[in-house]
Amino acid sequence: MTKVETIKSQIESLTPAEWEELELWLIAREQQDDDWDRQMKADAAAGKLDKWLAKVDEEIAQGRTKELP
Repeated sequence: MTKVETIKSQIESLTPAEWEELELWLIAREQQDDDWDRQMKADAAAGKLDKWLAKVDEEIAQGRTKELP
């Protein structure tokens, strides 16, 4: 049995209270920033994205963008 199969089997045997605890843990884990998120936030705070954001604003103002479907 693979590790994932074992985990699935264990999850199936959880009580409702245990399932809720696991679910809350998974949601909190999903909401944590990863390395990429932290780097993007640091770059934005340092102004490293400002020139790109200005370019995007200019493209929008000049009507050179399309809406995504």
